[in-house]
Amino acid sequence: MAAKPKSLAQRLSKRGPHTVLRGNLALAGQPGIVYTPAEGFGLPAVAFGHGWMTGLDKYSALFEHLASWGIVVAASSTERGPIPSHLGLAADLGTTLDICVGVRLGTGRISVHPDRLGLVGHGMGAGAAVLAASRRDVAAVAALYPAPTSPPASVLAARVHAPGLVLAAEKDLGSMGSDAVAVAQAWGGEMLMRSVHKATDDGMIEGRRLLAFLGVGGAQRNTQKVTRALLTGYLLYRLAGDKTYAPFADPEAELPGSEVLTEPDAIDRELGTQINQLLGR
Repeated sequence: MAAKPKSLAQRLSKRGPHTVLRGNLALAGQPGIVYTPAEGFGLPAVAFGHGWMTGLDKYSALFEHLASWGIVVAASSTERGPIPSHLGLAADLGTTLDICVGVRLGTGRISVHPDRLGLVGHGMGAGAAVLAASRRDVAAVAALYPAPTSPPASVLAARVHAPGLVLAAEKDLGSMGSDAVAVAQAWGGEMLMRSVHKATDDGMIEGRRLLAFLGVGGAQRNTQKVTRALLTGYLLYRLAGDKTYAPFADPEAELPGSEVLTEPDAIDRELGTQINQLLGR
């Protein structure tokens, strides 16, 4: 009997069965880090794009979590200044994927399958992941709480034909700092958009941030837990081909802590009406 989506989500919110190794991408010529299962051939892999002025250490638990479930995660540490190049980060994500395929990782008992590559990012990095996916073919893309980029990911998403997951924060949905609705509207391939309950866009960042004194939101453990489960299940299905986790790509499936947004156009219109009312139009 197949496990119910709720049980699957609970399973994936916890650490997986694999021992995790951590490595330095700089050894392959790209500043950054890589997390892998201790061994495995033909593994799925993702390149991860970080948020604005956010160090990779703020995602370490997420990276370890994905690797514990058999997914290689490589993250570039470039474009971390106050005025980053989004196209530069997108290019580095592509280079990072090439490294995953072209370099034998770990102790030599790890390899990545060239047809099991994905792009993932948070905030600014989510937009950069979309920009990268508009330039190359990948098996899946996950945009976690995407923020606006230049050029706009919400425009270039039309060129992305890979299946996509867009996560939106319930508390920031429709704000000027969120690009989730626009990216979902423009997506050129199969797209699933989920709103995470009581979440903010920065809630998935781990630990305390240097930007907290500017009023940037802090870590939210529940947001991190729900995000890990949703992302892990989606990648295991789309990249690893594990049909057990098909509900994570199913718009009809009910998963704890989130809901599917099936009509982003309607959301956009409703927000526009609310803004006009505030402006007295």
